[in-house]
Amino acid sequence: MKFLYLTDTDTVDFARSWIEEARHPEIEIMLLPEGELVGVLAPEGGTHLLVSGAEETLQRVVAYAWRMHFTIGIVPLPGQAHLRRALSLPGNPSDLFPVVTQPATDPIDLLLCNETPVLGDVRIGENTLLETYEFEEEKGWWSRLIRRLRTRDGAQKLRHHRFTLTTDKEETIALSAVGLIGLGYNNHSWIGHALRQELSATDGQLAVIALAPTSLFEFFVAYPIRLAWRRWRQTTSFPRSWGYLKSTRVTIDSSETLEVVVDDTARLQTPVTLRTEPAALYVSVGEEFFACQQAPKSTRNAIRLTGVPRDEERMEYFTQGLPLFAHASQEQYATLFSTLREEAQLGWTFAILLVLSTVLATLGLFINSASVIIGAMLLAPLMQPIVGLSMGVLRRDTGLLKRGALSIGVGVGLVLTSAMTIAWLVPMHELGSEMAARLSPTILDLLVAIASGVAAAYAKNNPDISGSLVGVAIAVALVPPLSVAGIGIGWGDWAMFANAMLLFVTNLAGIVLAASLTFLILGFSPLRIAKRGIILWAGVVVLIAIPLYRSFDQMRTQSDIRQTLSQLHFTYNGQTLALSRVEYVLHGDRPQVRCDVTADHVLTKRERAYLKEMITRVVGRPVEILVTVRYRL
Repeated sequence: MKFLYLTDTDTVDFARSWIEEARHPEIEIMLLPEGELVGVLAPEGGTHLLVSGAEETLQRVVAYAWRMHFTIGIVPLPGQAHLRRALSLPGNPSDLFPVVTQPATDPIDLLLCNETPVLGDVRIGENTLLETYEFEEEKGWWSRLIRRLRTRDGAQKLRHHRFTLTTDKEETIALSAVGLIGLGYNNHSWIGHALRQELSATDGQLAVIALAPTSLFEFFVAYPIRLAWRRWRQTTSFPRSWGYLKSTRVTIDSSETLEVVVDDTARLQTPVTLRTEPAALYVSVGEEFFACQQAPKSTRNAIRLTGVPRDEERMEYFTQGLPLFAHASQEQYATLFSTLREEAQLGWTFAILLVLSTVLATLGLFINSASVIIGAMLLAPLMQPIVGLSMGVLRRDTGLLKRGALSIGVGVGLVLTSAMTIAWLVPMHELGSEMAARLSPTILDLLVAIASGVAAAYAKNNPDISGSLVGVAIAVALVPPLSVAGIGIGWGDWAMFANAMLLFVTNLAGIVLAASLTFLILGFSPLRIAKRGIILWAGVVVLIAIPLYRSFDQMRTQSDIRQTLSQLHFTYNGQTLALSRVEYVLHGDRPQVRCDVTADHVLTKRERAYLKEMITRVVGRPVEILVTVRYRL
């Protein structure tokens, strides 16, 4: 069978080499003329055409095949890997030949932009941004990095544009976005993959996707992380600030004239009309093509634009430029501020709950009961004014700052007084393990406080997960260290008081700083207002971190010594000695090692001296040693 292979002068050499590699010399090459194709092709040329060329060449042939009811087989050029994947075509010429020379029997929809055929997609708006999230997997990491850095240089220019979309049912939708992408089917781009459940080459509809990042942080950080996660886990996650509209026809206009890029070459300007010509094109595709077109046929339009700005306030804000972090709406401001002001208010309910939680925590510490202490954590309301203080720090809101600070100050005084009173009344002066656990704060406790602050702020901003604050209260444990400090006052042990208060201050500073930063990222304050308060609390956290790191370093040293001593085995006069149940503790400045030694006889004086020498060598300083000998029978 003879085939007519259409190409242009720029790609004729590729066509000849492909024919030679495919080993089918009966294929006739025809150079495309400059003008219209209609009437140029003779009937004896057949009704199935092969074609190669740049996007403009392919568009001409597709338009001709559509009008003349021809079938076509597209032979992608080496730089058109995205087209090969979109049509599910094999890469090897010998495998590709039987696919592209077989006339198609199942038609697919044809996407038109101002009556120009679209093979890939249509991009409207910030072309650099849209291209970055188009065929991302086709480009190497280096080229993606260079493109992103170039876009970063122009970050000040990134902004939304106002668009008006009119559907086939004359629905008018106003929105703002950095740009729009029009797709007719799942073309295996990243966007096509993320929307594959909604795209099909046979459903008679097209999709217009709106990319509407709300901050530079989201564009430069959140989007790349999501892309990397998607590549790793092969998920179809759809960013919250993206949306889409499905219809058979969409007219797109903008408040300012914007460039329209069709298949990377054809350049138009808004307004444009995208429409789908159902079952209009017969093109040879691979076996997997139709399996990737999953959306069912429908006559109803689908609109999912929840995360895309459509109200006047947000559209006006984002058309001025993208902020560093997200911008919360006026409604979000009003709701959250009202809640925080109410929760930061000092009142009888706050005081009663705090005293009751202190009683539970202090008694739980005395009886060494973790479950009772957890119950006290759940009851304590101290987290609420701390979150309010965080917002006051961020916004430099004097009223919120005063309310939060007053509630925290009075709360701390109530807890210390209540715990001190209980310590006087309870005739016990034994330091239990639950008390001791709150007397050696380290840098790890600061990290816990920071994570808790992020969680608390995020939960406050999302009413649907506000119940997560219970878990935050358990994780950060504000009342128990204050109770230990109150017990220290009652016992007259000021070292105990100081160490426990250090843990509380660590939690307080970590939560305030982390919650403030989280609210900043969520868009509740511009950076110029938040900067002073965040720097101040960051300085406080750095100062607190100094003793915490020393304590952590000491804890790490103790752990290393315990581990080394636990693995210590040595032989003296033919007798093997091994240490077990090793404890390394500090009593003031003098360390103490407690351990068990397994032996089959009573240790001699020389053996005891040798054992002491070996342990002292590991510790690296004079040490008090308490040994329990276990005899091997």
